[in-house]
Amino acid sequence: MSQIALPLQAGQGRPRHVSIGNDNRAVLDALQVAQTWPFRTAVLSGPPRSGKSLIAALFATSGPDQGGGEAIDDADRLDETELFHRWNRAQESGTPLLLVRASGEGDWAIKLPDLASRIAAAQPLEIGTPDDEQLARLIGIHAQSRALALGPDAAEYLVPRTERSHLAVERLVETIDRLSLERKQAPTLGIWREALEALHGPAEPRLL
Repeated sequence: MSQIALPLQAGQGRPRHVSIGNDNRAVLDALQVAQTWPFRTAVLSGPPRSGKSLIAALFATSGPDQGGGEAIDDADRLDETELFHRWNRAQESGTPLLLVRASGEGDWAIKLPDLASRIAAAQPLEIGTPDDEQLARLIGIHAQSRALALGPDAAEYLVPRTERSHLAVERLVETIDRLSLERKQAPTLGIWREALEALHGPAEPRLL
């Protein structure tokens, strides 16, 4: 299985699937054993647009027999006292708790000492950098969410020529979609190349 469907409301440009790949497989595996996390708590971090919220939704909608629990998105932006109370309530009920960081970089600077000690003891989970295979899947998922029909050779051309990041792939597909609508043309090689030039500049040697 390379994708997990989620019961999310449909919307243009909004993926409804978690793509399983090198970048997140360890995280998804860890969700299956949430009861083994220290204090049944984990902290999920990762680069922008890497699917942290989708994974949180997957965890929150899974039943207890499927390793689910409570997920708090953007937990590092929540009031620390409120977050500490929610951590305590999860402990009292025995509910696994997944805390998703809005910021994927640097240490989580927590001022409340009791909360800081508990977050420091939590299981760290991190989404990594997608490899070529995962980039190809992500291109397909973003295109599908936009009802954008890319040709069968799109991933082969685009993957080695775009930045290796989740955000870059999303922007690339968004740009292809926009150019296709503006030109009133199917998104073939000419538009793929124009989209790459728009994002990376016409002098980008990988476009050759």
